[in-house]
Amino acid sequence: MDDEVTLMRWFAPGAPVARARSAFLRALGLIFFSAFYSLWFQIHGLIGDRGILPAAEYLPLVKRILGIKAYWFAPTLLWISTRDSMLTAIVIVGAIASITLVFNLLPRVSIAVAMICFLSFIAAAQDFASYQSDGMLLEAAFLSLFLASRDKPSPAAVFLLRYEWFRIYFESGLVKLLSGDPQWRTLTAMDKYYENGPLPTFIGWHVQHWPHSFHAASAATTLIVELFLVWFIFAPSRRARLVVFTITSMLQIGIILTANYAFLNYLVLALGILLVDDRGARETSAKRSYVAAVVLPIHFITTTFMFLFPNFPPARLLAPMRIANSFGLFAVMTRARYEIEFQGTRDGTTWIAYPFRYKPQDPKEAPHIYAPYQPRFDWNLWFASLSTVADNPWVMSTQSRLLENSPPVLRLFRSNPFPDRPPIAVRAVLWQYWFTTPEEREKTGAWWNRQMIGEYASAVAR
Repeated sequence: MDDEVTLMRWFAPGAPVARARSAFLRALGLIFFSAFYSLWFQIHGLIGDRGILPAAEYLPLVKRILGIKAYWFAPTLLWISTRDSMLTAIVIVGAIASITLVFNLLPRVSIAVAMICFLSFIAAAQDFASYQSDGMLLEAAFLSLFLASRDKPSPAAVFLLRYEWFRIYFESGLVKLLSGDPQWRTLTAMDKYYENGPLPTFIGWHVQHWPHSFHAASAATTLIVELFLVWFIFAPSRRARLVVFTITSMLQIGIILTANYAFLNYLVLALGILLVDDRGARETSAKRSYVAAVVLPIHFITTTFMFLFPNFPPARLLAPMRIANSFGLFAVMTRARYEIEFQGTRDGTTWIAYPFRYKPQDPKEAPHIYAPYQPRFDWNLWFASLSTVADNPWVMSTQSRLLENSPPVLRLFRSNPFPDRPPIAVRAVLWQYWFTTPEEREKTGAWWNRQMIGEYASAVAR
């Protein structure tokens, strides 16, 4: 009987995290707002009617192949309509819900609306929604529905969010070992890390030139934190969790300053807030939640087993919702930096580059800090540069849209080099980039060196 009472207390309001909960939910609202804010400038160019991968073509194809199962495979409001006005609506409604969450207005409703709107984009975005950070945000939002009750949250709701934080770190540490990448074993993983990520920063340029001993210590510290230190969140001591929170927060701030990983690091920072209990708080008795008593254990079991067993049935069932995920960041470190550049021509001889907004292009332009803003188009180009155009046919779709002078696709770029009339052909070429040395930068003013590799995608002509 005592065991049953103890177990059910896990699902009754009473966890002493009132201030931490308030701070976390407001941070979650800000993170959601950053996601919708960035989509405001990109969603039509990505999946709009004249976008790179139109949802209006994708969803009917899914329906034709899967039939009624398509609605579960792609859970999105865009089944109602895929018109650009609908895309605009889900961004606006999601942004409003994010703001109301920041101000703690109807937090459960705000979380649910923001989650549904964001999932509606993710489920239809195809190649532009293949990031672990999207799953992290949707999983955190789902679990926060149980955190944002009017009473104190249940210990189970707090634990599951802490467990997501733990899994992000620990599973990332495990995949570093399981991948077999020798750079982690020899502690050289950080030597070229700062120049080879999707969107480096100017601070990363400076850190890149620090001595190898610093980079080796950074690699060792990362492994120690991810594989060992994070286990202390299960310690009963509030002070131990506070130490873990402080150390991991410093690590996340360092990543934010030296690389742009969108809202990923901000979300991990926010989840860390829940490691700290309110000092001197006392639990209160209240009616337990039977829904939480069913849903949260299923979520715990699913996320625990799916890392080692990806085909675990509940994991496969929940995969389209992105609310139960396995994680693994930086398993294999990129050894070189390549950049895809689109070029157009009016005469077949002179090729003019389309200027990007965010990713490296002009060697003399300093890399900036954009996060938590997420330029998905620029990010995808970095991933595409690591493989071939056969693996990334959306690159050729981009070329076709540029031949049309598609306004929403052109807004993904800094400017249009062919404002009067479209080019007669567009091609994609591949460059290799690497940071200049301090001496080179002092002499030339350049932050990057670059060398043409060759053609990435053949020219597409009108």
